[in-house]
Amino acid sequence: MSEFKSDFLRTLKERGFIHQISDETGLDDLLSKEMVTAYIGYDPTASSLHVGHLTQIMMLHWFQATGHRPISLMGGGTGMVGDPSFKEEARKLMTVEMIEENIASIKRVFSSYLDYERPGNGALMINNAEWLRSLNYLEFLRDVGRHFSVNRMLSFDSVKTRLDREQSLSFLEFNYMILQAYDFVELARRYECRLQMGGSDQWGNIINGIDLGHRMGTPQLYALTSPLLTTASGAKMGKSASGAVWLNADLLPVYDFWQYWRNTEDADVERFLKLFTTLPMDEIARLAALGGAEINEAKKILATEVTAVLHGRAAAEEAAETARKTFEEGALADSLPSIEVPRSELDAGVGLLSLVVRAGLAASNGEARRHVQGGAVRINDAAVSDERAMIGTSEVTADGVIKLSLGKKKHILVRPA
Repeated sequence: MSEFKSDFLRTLKERGFIHQISDETGLDDLLSKEMVTAYIGYDPTASSLHVGHLTQIMMLHWFQATGHRPISLMGGGTGMVGDPSFKEEARKLMTVEMIEENIASIKRVFSSYLDYERPGNGALMINNAEWLRSLNYLEFLRDVGRHFSVNRMLSFDSVKTRLDREQSLSFLEFNYMILQAYDFVELARRYECRLQMGGSDQWGNIINGIDLGHRMGTPQLYALTSPLLTTASGAKMGKSASGAVWLNADLLPVYDFWQYWRNTEDADVERFLKLFTTLPMDEIARLAALGGAEINEAKKILATEVTAVLHGRAAAEEAAETARKTFEEGALADSLPSIEVPRSELDAGVGLLSLVVRAGLAASNGEARRHVQGGAVRINDAAVSDERAMIGTSEVTADGVIKLSLGKKKHILVRPA
C-alpha cells in the first residue's frame, strides 16, 4: 500500500516496524475511523524481558500514542506450556508460583512505555490465566479444537523446522498455537480487541487466531508483524557477549544498558533511532547524516534516548556522564557498576581470576585466564599479565575502591565491605 491514512500505520511504516499485515486496507480503514484495541502477548519465561522484546513494546507505545488502546497480555496460562515456535527443544516447565513471580517482575517495565491511567485509551495489563487455567478440557476440544486442522498445523514453518530436524515436539507444545489462537478470540469477546501484533515468527500463530475468530463469530480480526531484528553483523538482538541484555535494572545495571546501545554498529544507528527512540524523524535524519567520528555523538544520543524511555531521563544522563568521565576524562565515576568484597578477604588477598569472575566480567576462571593472557584485564588502569596475581587492600585507591577493567569499555568498582 503506497500511503496509509491512519497515523499508527503511517508511523510504523516510516520507522521500519512493518513486516506483514493480514489486510492492509481493512486495518487502515478501521484505525482511521475509530479507537481500536490491539494486543501483544508475553510469556513469563524469565523474570525480565530483554532488548529483543523492545520492538514489540515500542509498537504498543506508538499504538497508544496515536490514540488507540494497547493490551500487554501476560501469558500466565500459555507460560505453563511454552511457545515451541522455532525452538530446538522444549522449554523447561515452570510452576504457577514461578510464573506469577516472573509476571510481577516483568510488569515493572511496561509502565515506562505505556500509560495505564490515560483517560480514554488507557493501556490494559491482562493475564490469560483468567480464562485458560479454568478451561474444561473436553468442552475446549469440542468447541475450539474441532476448528483446527492437524494437517495445516504441521505445515507451519515453526513446526516443520522442529520436525525436519527430527527433534521431538510434545503434544503439550503442539497445543500452544491453539491456546494462543483462543487468546485472540477471548480478547475480542471481552475487550473488543481487533488486532494482534508480534514478531514475524508469530505470523502463523496470529493467523490461526484470525481464522478461529471467524469460525467462532467474532468481528473481522487483523494481524501485524514486525521484522525479526539482527544487527548489521548478523547478531540477534537482545544478546551480548556477556549474556542477555535485560530490561530490568536489577538484572542489568543502567550503565551497562546505556553502554550496549553506545556500542551500536555504525550501520545500525539510523535504524535503531527509528525503532527504539521517540525522537522526531527530522532529528533522526540529521543524526543519521553524521559521518566519521561524529557518528559517535549519534550513538551517545541513541544510548541516552533509549535508556531515558526505560529508566528515566535522570538515570540515562547519569549513565552518559559516567561514560564521559570514564572515557574522556579518565576519571573514576562513582556510578560505575560495583561489587562488594569483604575487607577480610582483601586483607588476605583475592585471586585475580576469581575476582574477574565475581565481577561478572567472565563466566569461568578459564575465560578470565584468557582475558589476562590477552592483556585485556587492568587493575586501576594498569594492565595485569600475571594470572596468579593476588588483589588486596594495597590496590584500594584514595577513592576507597579498586577499579577492575576488561578492555576499554567494561569497568567494575570493587568496594571493600
